[in-house]
Amino acid sequence: MLTNKEKSFISAVVYVNNNESNIVEFLDGLINTLKTGFEKFEIICVDDASEDASVAKIRGVAEQLENGIVSIINMSYFQGLEASMNAGVDLAIGDFVFEFDNNVIDYELSLIMDVYKQSLQGYDIVAASNAKRRLSSTLFYSLFNRNAKMQYELTTETFRILSRRAINRIHSMSKTIPYRKAVYANCGLKTNLIFYERSASIDPVKSKRAEKNRYDVAINSLILFTDVAYKIAIFLALLMMGATLAGVFYTIAIFILGQPVAGYTTIMLVTTGGFFGVFSILGIIIKFLSILVDLVFKKQKYVIESIEKISK
Repeated sequence: MLTNKEKSFISAVVYVNNNESNIVEFLDGLINTLKTGFEKFEIICVDDASEDASVAKIRGVAEQLENGIVSIINMSYFQGLEASMNAGVDLAIGDFVFEFDNNVIDYELSLIMDVYKQSLQGYDIVAASNAKRRLSSTLFYSLFNRNAKMQYELTTETFRILSRRAINRIHSMSKTIPYRKAVYANCGLKTNLIFYERSASIDPVKSKRAEKNRYDVAINSLILFTDVAYKIAIFLALLMMGATLAGVFYTIAIFILGQPVAGYTTIMLVTTGGFFGVFSILGIIIKFLSILVDLVFKKQKYVIESIEKISK
């Protein structure tokens, strides 16, 4: 009977990068959950230039699906999680859109419906978060939240749901979204977080390039959304000023006392320290400017090779 199913049209965007070992299990669980809970749904798998059989396995699952639509976005080359998920959300047409940044199920599948039902309580963005976090994630979010001016603090999120109003609001704020979670947290709409205890000790399969991209996004987001770079630059500038003043006072003291200046070592230390500070500040400025150039002048947010729609 369809009377017990939700009427909202649901989109689910799934990031895929060399996940042939678990993509079938993930899609089977996701499809069964969506079929049980909703009358109509679509699943958009964004293949970020996988080098294994991930796409073939997605096609195999899609061909067995009786109701619903499965689309595959084939990225032209590896572009990372953020750009790929932006491509998937742009293609999604659902009233609500689920974002699955990885395809590991370490939670009860009923949590997907719990997140959706929470969004019906007046929240435009609702995320599920593992109560236990890795040390690296804890340190990153602690640093980020301490130095960012956000409406909500960020934390590790396994998956989330966005209302159509949230998607429209975010697109009106920025054409390029370098770090979705930061933009979501500061879009002015109500968000909520549901914590869960991990039901399986499974970690997402991540390639070396995906891990590198993850760290690049972390560094870029710290520069763009926090004042960490500014504080570092100020600290280095003050350190340089202190070293310079110390050198001046030392030179004056030597002159007054009439002692010979052993000058070469001192001058070299001060000069080297000064250049170190200058180049450190320039490095931060150059990195910041490079990000701004990408955001302002880059015409393409992402590059798609093809889109496949598989439905029966």
